[in-house]
Amino acid sequence: MKIVFISDIHSNLEALQAVMEEIKKISPREVFCLGDLCGYGADPTAVINSLKSMPCLMGNHDFATVVGDTSWFNPYAAEAIEWTRSRLSSEELTFLSNLKHRFLIKSYGLKIYMVHGSPEDPLYGYVYEEDADVVKNLDCDVLVLGHTHIPFVKKVGEKLVINAGSVGQPRDRDPRSSFAVLETESIKPEIVRVEYDVATAARKIVEAGLPKILAERLHEGM
Repeated sequence: MKIVFISDIHSNLEALQAVMEEIKKISPREVFCLGDLCGYGADPTAVINSLKSMPCLMGNHDFATVVGDTSWFNPYAAEAIEWTRSRLSSEELTFLSNLKHRFLIKSYGLKIYMVHGSPEDPLYGYVYEEDADVVKNLDCDVLVLGHTHIPFVKKVGEKLVINAGSVGQPRDRDPRSSFAVLETESIKPEIVRVEYDVATAARKIVEAGLPKILAERLHEGM
């Protein structure tokens, strides 16, 4: 059986639609979203509505959108959060506010721990590949996370760490969306890359009056 993990959609509807079409081909048992549904992109409402039926974690951009505190963010990200807050309904903000910070599922013979950032700091902590040994202190078989926008898979002893990367704003200089698939019987992970309509997503950012750099970086994958 397969489980899919997506993360960091960042209001990029074109990327999300392309990824969900690819996921349909995989026919996974479950799909989990690891947070940052909104921020940066031009379609926060459409993205939230597309993911409402999916188990979703809260990301740092989601949290900032709910509380209105942008002090942690650079000016471009802060502007996007403020823009997003002004466009979401009270129902959509309530949905974001009710998202959990962690998931731990015990099924398929595995303990799978999911978080947006890091186990110690689920909203803002970063776990890059060189930090993967953080899993040693966790009571789980698999740790899955996002936030860095850089996908990786790493074995640490008998445990596995998976970063799903980003659907909506990859930062590993590959503009294609990324998500992760875990085959639960063989415990075999895979990072999947998907091409999407970058030009349309970027154009919509500019037309919305959001900072142009948020559109430009989509083409560069950074």
